[in-house]
Amino acid sequence: MSSFLEIVQLNLKDKSLGQSRSAQIGPFTIVGNGTTIGKDTKISNSVVGEGCTIGSNVSIEGSYIWHNVTIEDGCKLRHAIVCDGVLMKSGAVLEPGVVLSFKVVIGQQFVVPAYSKVSLLQQPTKQDSDEELEYADNSGGIVEIPSITSRSDKLNGELTSKLSETECWAASEVGTGGVGYIWSLSEGGHEEEWRHSVAPIPADKLAAVIQAMNDDLEISDGNALPPSGELKPDSISNDSDNDDVEDIRDDSVYFEKEVEATFLRAVHENVNEDHVILEVNSLRLSYNMTAADCAGALFYSLMKLALDTPHSSATELCRIAANVTTTWQKLLKYYLPSLDEEIEVILKFEEMCLESAKEFSPLFAQILHLLYDKDILQEEAILNWASEKEGADESDKVFVKQSEKFIQWLNEASEEED
Repeated sequence: MSSFLEIVQLNLKDKSLGQSRSAQIGPFTIVGNGTTIGKDTKISNSVVGEGCTIGSNVSIEGSYIWHNVTIEDGCKLRHAIVCDGVLMKSGAVLEPGVVLSFKVVIGQQFVVPAYSKVSLLQQPTKQDSDEELEYADNSGGIVEIPSITSRSDKLNGELTSKLSETECWAASEVGTGGVGYIWSLSEGGHEEEWRHSVAPIPADKLAAVIQAMNDDLEISDGNALPPSGELKPDSISNDSDNDDVEDIRDDSVYFEKEVEATFLRAVHENVNEDHVILEVNSLRLSYNMTAADCAGALFYSLMKLALDTPHSSATELCRIAANVTTTWQKLLKYYLPSLDEEIEVILKFEEMCLESAKEFSPLFAQILHLLYDKDILQEEAILNWASEKEGADESDKVFVKQSEKFIQWLNEASEEED
């Protein structure tokens, strides 16, 4: 039996999941085996691990809850990460961006401020102590996804041993009956926390940041922006703007690499698809990515696996791609809830054929047909992609022209149905 149960409808039950009839489990939510959920609790867009106990009237939104976590009645969590063995006492609240490390206890009715990090260990004071920083990072729950279970077991043991020696409890910092230390913000303050948090930047704060950037731009220009809002050529020297764009691009690259590493481990270690979904969802939360980003990254991983498999001809490569797609069809389909995500897969394949996987270029139409046959791509998604290319440059129509016969066949079939 799968270790995780995907909940997509309220009436979906499983013997291993103790869910109250009045609990509401929303879409894009995964709940682990052995987890119990109390009355009138609402969970959406979240991952909940195995063996967790969630009380009544609890609200969990956009959060990642690890294993063996206890959340008592009336707690509220939004865009938070909670590591193994944490206890949240009744009425506790985690504001967006909070990270709770292993075995932390949050006191009754205590509100953990936004973007706080709470650990059983005190925050390191010596910035040049590599060993201390490494230990603090690990105990803070910032561990690599590929080895969550093994690393968490090891860290739990280390923490228990360390705490028994030092007895460094700080109940007052996290409420009555709480155990843990709240770490101060990084040198970059809230702005730096927003950049790396799983929580979206608050609308009012985002507006303030944008206004501040515009004010700085006006000062550096010496004049106000033109009425049209366009920048003068001399003013396009905004290093900060360029850095932001570069950061977003870097995040996308890192996200794609981590998804590929997760997928390859699943292939080589025979990991269940539901576990892969759990890990990809955690990466999605960490990098603040969309379902389309996940779909594109996973499709890239599938085609890269096919390309890296030894083959002697284009025909053999196409056959390998078909086998890989068939094997991991369910995983890819999970991240294709609408036409937008399906079109993203086509665009990703175009990008691969032009840049990183040119060997697929002559096979584009065949692979596109394969994805249609496997019910991964709908007819409407392919036709929409083709129609969006009508006004594009000729260089952008290479693969539309290659797929012309297939697209024509789809159009004719659609007309016959009408």
